[in-house]
Amino acid sequence: MDNRVYYGEYSLKHWIELILKKNIVLPEYQRYFVWDEEHVEKLIEAFKNKLFVPPVTIGAFTIENVNQNLILDGQQRLTSILLAFLGLYPDKTEYKRTIEKFADENDDEDEESGQLDNIFEWKFSLLTEKGNNNIEILSKIREGNYKRINFNIDDNFLETTFLGFSYLVPYISNKKQQQKYYSSVFRNINIQGKPLLAQESRDSLYFLDNDLKQFFKPEFCNEFTVKNLSTTTKVDFVRSLSLLSQYNKDKSANNIARSYKPEMEKYYEEYIYSVIADTDIKYGKFTETFPDKKYDDRFLKLQQALISIEIPKQFSSIIDLDMYFFGLTYMIVFENETIDTTRKDELKQEIEDKISEFKRDTSHTKAPSNLGHLRARISSSIEIYQQYAS
Repeated sequence: MDNRVYYGEYSLKHWIELILKKNIVLPEYQRYFVWDEEHVEKLIEAFKNKLFVPPVTIGAFTIENVNQNLILDGQQRLTSILLAFLGLYPDKTEYKRTIEKFADENDDEDEESGQLDNIFEWKFSLLTEKGNNNIEILSKIREGNYKRINFNIDDNFLETTFLGFSYLVPYISNKKQQQKYYSSVFRNINIQGKPLLAQESRDSLYFLDNDLKQFFKPEFCNEFTVKNLSTTTKVDFVRSLSLLSQYNKDKSANNIARSYKPEMEKYYEEYIYSVIADTDIKYGKFTETFPDKKYDDRFLKLQQALISIEIPKQFSSIIDLDMYFFGLTYMIVFENETIDTTRKDELKQEIEDKISEFKRDTSHTKAPSNLGHLRARISSSIEIYQQYAS
């Protein structure tokens, strides 16, 4: 029996009801809402002018006999419709201004700001968690958290304006097979609007095995960033895991990512597939390193070491981050060793000295992603941390 696809259309009012009643939901791997207010306005104008608006894609998904309808494509459009209906917009400028005001005026700013929705990591679920109708949701909106908008739409507009859909129903009932199917669907969809970043696209692969999501993307890593002149990026833990897995298999950095320089994202994705399938290829077999797929204790030990050693939360370059993270992660996560944190000052001084040495090399500073430089950082960081294994 083949997978089935059904086509149709619903009124905007019905789409809103589906969202508010949680009859359609976002998979965890979907990106945050990224449309700006102008995008929302253009979408509503397109509906008003009877222009073509691409249909959305919904997929039927069954977990333990519970049916869910996943939004595979169309999050930005459906969220915009909901926001226009509620008269709200999750404006980052407004949110940032409010947070800064708390910091200036209130000694308890952390408690106050914790009651606000995080606009920098925003999905419509932050609204649907407040209630299933507009009155209930709007009554729980904190002042200064959202911008008020008015696109002059009424019930008649919502009832007489339609948005099409395709509805995927896979014939497979096995959870893992469904996850693999929808992961591939998501990655092959040509998403309207801003293209996915590599790490956002990679998130769909974690959906292949939800039990491993915290392995690929542990929450404690969100605290660590690299900030240069124009951007701030979070630690890419899969990058470290994949490189160190190959090092662990080869016991050498000489061949790490060989021939992958033009397409390192492919290298990271192949690693994710190898972990999920537990295959013994260039990265080594996952269950040989982590028997029974148990990694929680080692990750907890890594988190505690990051705190005890007082690893910086923000780095000025990828060179600094790699030198601090590679060796520590390898010794604890792959070798299951413990680092002697009583010697943290001596340890950090060695790392800083090596960072300075690398940065005096202009070729290393100008091209830190060069595989030769990357391998040197992996080897050097591991060699330093090995001296502090207790």
